[in-house]
Amino acid sequence: MEKIIPFTIKDLAKITNHRSGEIKFGEKMITIPKDADALDFIASCEAKYVLFGIPEDIGVRANYGRPGAASAWESAIKNIANIQHNRFCKGSQIVVLGQLDVRESMKNVEVLDFNDIDDRSKLSQLVDKIDKDVSHIIFNLVKLGKTPIIIGGGHNNSYGNIKGTALAKGKPVNAINFDAHSDFRILEGRHSGNGFSYAFEEGFLKKYFIFGLHENYISKSVLDIIKKIEDRVRFNTYDSVSIRKEKDFNNEMDHALEFINDDFFGLEVDLDAIPNIASSAMTLSGYSVEQLRQFISYFGKSKNVSYLHICEGAPDLGEEKNNHLIGKLIGHLVTDFIKANSIL
Repeated sequence: MEKIIPFTIKDLAKITNHRSGEIKFGEKMITIPKDADALDFIASCEAKYVLFGIPEDIGVRANYGRPGAASAWESAIKNIANIQHNRFCKGSQIVVLGQLDVRESMKNVEVLDFNDIDDRSKLSQLVDKIDKDVSHIIFNLVKLGKTPIIIGGGHNNSYGNIKGTALAKGKPVNAINFDAHSDFRILEGRHSGNGFSYAFEEGFLKKYFIFGLHENYISKSVLDIIKKIEDRVRFNTYDSVSIRKEKDFNNEMDHALEFINDDFFGLEVDLDAIPNIASSAMTLSGYSVEQLRQFISYFGKSKNVSYLHICEGAPDLGEEKNNHLIGKLIGHLVTDFIKANSIL
């Protein structure tokens, strides 16, 4: 786990706002002791959930997106540390692993232009490198029987999550993705728009369900590909549920779970599906925060869910006075997942 910048007890103390008569998550979440082997410590720890940050937006840049997602981890961990520890959800259920060390790669991308063909190739190579690190970390955590909660970063990291989980389980796994986009685009070099197609092509992803696609933002070519493999890849659209009212949100969750719940699956959430959330592909129309929270709670109840990945939130692109709100939203999503999943 040499690619991890550990999150220490001192780091946690700095971001926890102590108040008399209250107990915050930051006072109860578990960090790995300085001289301990990370994997040995996590293996011996009773906590089920391992919090892990990926502060990068390299895959977003390689996909012609606006950078900013690298800031989500810092915003999220500050907010999670200050959630109340109580009978509804306990901070002691979480081990804070730390963040992937992408400092050198993030420095390198500052001089690259994603509109330049050669530079795009370099960006994709950097995403490949991150893929290897993410898949190795997720493999180790899942192999220990833990449930990773990954905070990105771009949606390119879905590939490493799926690959690491599949290798740990010894077989391909399924995934459900709450997203305005398919992220199932052609294999043109790694970026944030093709993590699932690469995982599918390489045999790590068995079945894939895209929940809430926006009809205006899926190409005919991707639709044609999905049609040919609809026994393994399916979707519904936001427009059919919330605009035309042809389908029901709750029924669609039932159908999606029935499709993927025959095996282990990853729970993927792209915050660009929510209106007015600062992200690389911000939208004004989409499902509400409450519907997303219901979605996470619903799928979090399955015994087959193997990880939660929350990505594409970009506090750096938000209003300066309210850029903490994305971290606060991620905190809600993390605790919704734990509340649903910890009863299993």
